[in-house]
Amino acid sequence: MDGQELVDRYRAGERNFRSADLSGANLSEAKLSGTNLSRANLSEADLFGANLFGANLSRANLSKTNLLMANLYRANLSRADLRGANLSRANLFEATLSGAILTGANLGWAQINASLVVATMSDANLEGSNLRGAKLEGAELTGAKLEGADLRGADLRGADLRGADRRGAILSGANLMEVDLGGAGLRGAYLEGTDLTRSDLSEADLSWTNLNSANLDGALLDGAKLSSAQYDSATTWPDGFDIPSDVKFVSQSTTPHETDAAPTRPSTKPEDLGK
Repeated sequence: MDGQELVDRYRAGERNFRSADLSGANLSEAKLSGTNLSRANLSEADLFGANLFGANLSRANLSKTNLLMANLYRANLSRADLRGANLSRANLFEATLSGAILTGANLGWAQINASLVVATMSDANLEGSNLRGAKLEGAELTGAKLEGADLRGADLRGADLRGADRRGAILSGANLMEVDLGGAGLRGAYLEGTDLTRSDLSEADLSWTNLNSANLDGALLDGAKLSSAQYDSATTWPDGFDIPSDVKFVSQSTTPHETDAAPTRPSTKPEDLGK
């Protein structure tokens, strides 16, 4: 089936395209909201700006698919294969990506308030992405690029972030309980109010981070770099931890340096993005 046939059948009222072979199809800016494309083969298809609002793409093959600026609001992408896919600036608000494979995918500046529980996202590009409140429990994020990503309030319990680049990431209020951050690059990250209970931060670079109100109870900080980081009276340190002299105590919540600011976000409504 080619892209035009799919669009024509959709316009005629058909919605079930389960297991359809659409590899390499041109579906740029197609209106396909509510479509059932579960187990469909969409590898290397062009879905630039497509409207897939509420679509079922579970277990679909979306490897190397172009989903730039696509609207995937409330779409089901559970266990989908998104290896090497381009999801830059896509709308993934309230989408389900549990168990999805996103190895090497590009999600730069995407809007991702979604469920990514146990998703595989190693080496994925999430630079500048909006991951506020995202469910990333147990996600595989080794080597992922999270520079400037907004992870405020995200649930990252048990996630593997080894080797991920989180420089300048905003993690205020995120749940990083028992997360492996050994050797992580967190320089300049916003960790205010973050739960880092029993997390592994050994050899991590935490210089210039904001640790105000952060919970580091039971965390491993062996060899961690904390120069010019800041904390306040609400910060909880591991028992017996000797706070380095170059870590700054502040009496009120401020950022480590005034030049750091959250990335500007598009002002579009979630359901409008990609239409």
